[in-house]
Amino acid sequence: MKPTFRQIALIGKYHLPVGSGAKPSSKQALQSIAQFLLAQGLDVILEHDTASNTGITGYSVMDVDGIGKSCDLALVVGGDGTMLGYGRLLAKYDVPLIGINQGRLGFITDIPIQGFEDTLKPMLRGEFEEDKRALMHAKVWRDGHCVLDALAMNDVVVNRGATSGMVEMRVEVDGRFVANQRADGLIIATSTGSTAYSLSAGGPLLHPSLNAWVMAPIAPHTLSNRPIVLADTEEIAIDLISGRDASANFDMQSLAALLLGDRITVTRSKFSVRFLHPKGWSYFDTLREKLHWNEGVA
Repeated sequence: MKPTFRQIALIGKYHLPVGSGAKPSSKQALQSIAQFLLAQGLDVILEHDTASNTGITGYSVMDVDGIGKSCDLALVVGGDGTMLGYGRLLAKYDVPLIGINQGRLGFITDIPIQGFEDTLKPMLRGEFEEDKRALMHAKVWRDGHCVLDALAMNDVVVNRGATSGMVEMRVEVDGRFVANQRADGLIIATSTGSTAYSLSAGGPLLHPSLNAWVMAPIAPHTLSNRPIVLADTEEIAIDLISGRDASANFDMQSLAALLLGDRITVTRSKFSVRFLHPKGWSYFDTLREKLHWNEGVA
């Protein structure tokens, strides 16, 4: 059977202190996967930063834009943070992603590095489950001007400063006033992000098929202030009323320092991330394995 994919991008985890290079295990894993793909008769493209930081040679190299325009599939080797970063970058190109876990939790990089060959072979033949995840489009407004424009797959978080007290935020949903929130911060999470920071703040789990967000306060002043589930078709606006050294972050990977009077708006992005999972994949299997829900047998 001919493979469903022909040109495969290989993207690896390499974020280490300057001058240290990639861990030997990371480089070896990438080389093993590249050789496996070649043995399947596929063209292997190394992502530019992956190639330059690992020192792997002998393959074609492309930047993210080139991968988005030329590749049929991207294999992301690392942890969830690596997948979050490249998922956002490749979303506008509609390139499907497969995650091979070399991190810790591996919620969205769900294929173990050990024995990856047996899992990947049928997937490369077209035997997979496709899972689309919506992105958030967030903007920070200051004096009527947009000073930061970012995408997020997990969450948008407004946080108090490290040494200051609570922040006060005025929250609106689709132009309707919700409340003045006084808390250590506020999390707006997608269904993907509902298993991340929002979960630690007491937010519910959202099945990824739901077109919904969680709005969860962090350590609220009023204990009756609980997380709420909202439709992701609505615009959420957060105005910073008081609080020193507050900030907004997007997937914990980009950060904006906030000033009093700043407004953060969050809407659903027109882009989605396409994850491919092994045939028979189930979100509930992932919850049992990653969150240690070991009750019962399937």
